[in-house]
Parts: sequence; C-alpha cells; structure tokens
Amino acid sequence: MENFQKLGAFGKNISASFTPFAARTQQLVKETLGQDVDKTQLPPDYIELEKRVDALKKVHNTMLQVTSQYSNEAYDYPTNIRESFNDLGRTVSEKVQLLSAATSPAEAQAALTAPPSAKPQPKTFSHAVARAAINSSHTLQGEHSGAGEDPLATALEKYAIASEKVGEARLAQDAQIQSKFLAGWSTTLNTNIMFATRARKAVENSRLSLDATKANVKGSAFSLPGQKAQHHTLNDEDLTEEQRAKIEQAEDEFVGQTEEAVGVMKNVLDTPEPLRNLADLIAAQLEYHKRAYEILSELAPVVDQLQVEQEVRRHDSSGF
Repeated sequence: MENFQKLGAFGKNISASFTPFAARTQQLVKETLGQDVDKTQLPPDYIELEKRVDALKKVHNTMLQVTSQYSNEAYDYPTNIRESFNDLGRTVSEKVQLLSAATSPAEAQAALTAPPSAKPQPKTFSHAVARAAINSSHTLQGEHSGAGEDPLATALEKYAIASEKVGEARLAQDAQIQSKFLAGWSTTLNTNIMFATRARKAVENSRLSLDATKANVKGSAFSLPGQKAQHHTLNDEDLTEEQRAKIEQAEDEFVGQTEEAVGVMKNVLDTPEPLRNLADLIAAQLEYHKRAYEILSELAPVVDQLQVEQEVRRHDSSGF
C-alpha cells in the first residue's frame, strides 16, 4: 500500500520534476493523443509566413533536383555510343591540324591516335558529334582517289570544328550556371531557409513549454490512451504570484521566439537573391544559344557553297 501511495504521489508531481525537454515532450504527447489540453494558437500572420516559406523550400528543392544536372558534364551525352581512348585523346582542332599536315596514311592514322598522357576530351553531345564527324571525314578522304578533296569529307570536317565549339560553349554555360545559380539557390536552401526552419522549431518548443507550464501550474494531469484523466484545474484568479510569474516568463519566451522567427522568415521571403540567381541562369543559357547560333550561322553558308559546287561539277560532268 505504501508503495502504491508513493507511486500515486509520483504520478501527481511528475510534471514538476520534469526537465524542460521532458515537459515539452509530455505536452506534445498529450496533443498527439488528442487529449483535452489548452493549446496556445499561433497568430494567423505567422502561419501564413510558414506556408510561404514551405512553398519557397519546395520550389528550391524542385528546381535544384532538375538543374543540378548542369553539374554533370555528360547530361546530354548519348548512352548508346562507345568511344575509345583514341576517340577521346585529342581535340577535333588538334586532329584537323595534324591531318592537314600528314603526308602519308601512317601519319594520318597517328593524328587520330591519342598520346599516352592524353587528357580525355569532354563527353557532351556536341563533342561526340564533332568526333563522329571528323572520323567520318577521315574515312571518306582516305578512300577518295579523285582530284581535289571529297566535298562531303570537307563539309564534315568543318562541321566537326563547329560542333566542338558549340560543345565548348555549352561547358562555359554550365560553369556559369554552377557558380551563379546552383551555388546561390543551394545557399538559400541550406542556409537561409534552414535558419527559418530552426527559428520555427524554437517557436514550437517555446509554445510547448508555455502550454506545459500552464498545465503544470493549473494541475492538468497526463493520462494514457483509454484512461480517464484526473483533472483538478485551477482558475487564473486562484493562481499564486509565483505561478503567474512562471506562466508570464514562458509567455515572454514564446513571444520573443515568435517575433524572431517572423523576422527570419520575412528576410528569407524578401531577399532578391533567388530571383537574381534565376536571371543569371537565363543569361547563361542565352549566351550559350547565342554563341551556338553564331557558330552555325558561319558554317551554314560554307556547307551550302560546297553543295552548290558539287551540283555544278555533277552537271558539267554529265554533259547536260
């Protein structure tokens, strides 16, 4: 019987002996179990800020999930091709220079062979097209026995050089996006929004502490599911000065944490950095496509002229 009385006394006074963490945990369990507790409500404006920050966090995660591909050099590299070490051993420009200087089939083949210490060339779609084009040009030129150069081989060589330039422009775009957009949005997500998350957590902890203090002071008891809670609740006018002081201290802490979190969340939502970073992303894409347009605009009339000249030769040789 004595042990039972001790256990009962422990149950009545357990809240008073809890650490702040344990008190918050007990309050959270009560709310989770749906017990009748006096839960302090957060201001509507605060809740609205929370929703906006959550939306901003979701946007950052969604955009970074896709645009992080700009950190992967081979994001547009065809998966169905197999390039050898020799294919990746020299730039197209180097191959063209060496091929033009070759005086024998052996020297021409050496131009396409990678040196032992060669650094692998980039694996982008444009670079792969460039390598395919220069290899195709060499194949045609090697079998060409007529006077002059094979016009298709010449066109493929020029196309290879242009495609490599487009690939280099794409790599320059990716570097700009990585340093300006990806770095900026990652910082916002992992620093600014994280600070807001921590501030909100502090608000929730102070709110739980406030409600736990009220419950402890006013005598609200904890019960397990299926048990009937024993209530002996004091009214506000029945509280002692010491009890009121405890509640007021917890309220001040809650108000202070709430005001701080509001400031942090407003700062996250008002910062122009995400929009500035997005403008940098668009600028990098624009510069890449502009450069690609310029490169191909220079190439197109050259290939058109080769095609016209081939048509003229074909017409002249036919005798019509």
